Amino acid sequence: MSYFTKAEARSASQRFTGTQIAKSATVHLNESRSHSKDSDSFDIFLSHSVNDAEIVLGVKRLLEQFGMKVYVDWETDSQLDRSRVSAATADLLRKRMKQSKSLIFLATESASTSKWMPWELGYFDGFRGGMVAIMPVLEKEDETFAGQEYLGLYPTVSKGTYSDTKQEEVFVKGATSWTTLKTFGSGSPTWRNFGK
Repeated sequence: MSYFTKAEARSASQRFTGTQIAKSATVHLNESRSHSKDSDSFDIFLSHSVNDAEIVLGVKRLLEQFGMKVYVDWETDSQLDRSRVSAATADLLRKRMKQSKSLIFLATESASTSKWMPWELGYFDGFRGGMVAIMPVLEKEDETFAGQEYLGLYPTVSKGTYSDTKQEEVFVKGATSWTTLKTFGSGSPTWRNFGK
C-alpha cells in the first residue's frame, strides 16, 4: 500500500495549468468555472483546506482521471466568498454534499487547522454513513499516515496492485475490508474482506 504524494498532486496540477506556482492553481480554479446546475450530482465531494490550492487541483485532476466527477467548492461555486461565510454558504455546502455520493477528506498538514473540514466530514457521515474516506497526501508514498485521532474511524484511499494480476488500482481500505475507488465513488461500494 502506498499513498498519493504531494509531488504527484503538484505534477498533475502543473500539467493541467502549465505553471508551477500555487497561486496559479487558485486562479485557475476560480477561472475554470464549470457552471454546474442545481440538479448536478457528484461522485466525490472533496473536503479540503483552501491553503492547499495546488494540491487540491492536482488531486481533483487525478480523481477525474479515474472517471470521478469531483466537487470542489471554488470551482463549481466560484461565487462563494470565503471572507464572508454565512448561513447561505453552509446551506449551499449541505446541498452539494447531498448531491454527492461520497466524501473524500484530503488529509494534509493544513487540514488540521481547517474549521470547515471536520464540519463537512461530520455532516456527510451523519446522512450518508459509510461513504467517507480519508485521502492522505504525504511527502513520500510509503510514509506512515498518522492524522488526527478521529480520522482513524474512516477508511483510507491508497494505491496498490492486485496480488494475482499485478494490475495497479486505487483502493479504499478499512480495518478489515476494502473496495476500489471507482465502486466507492459510485455510492454503492462492494466491500471485500482482506484475504478473500
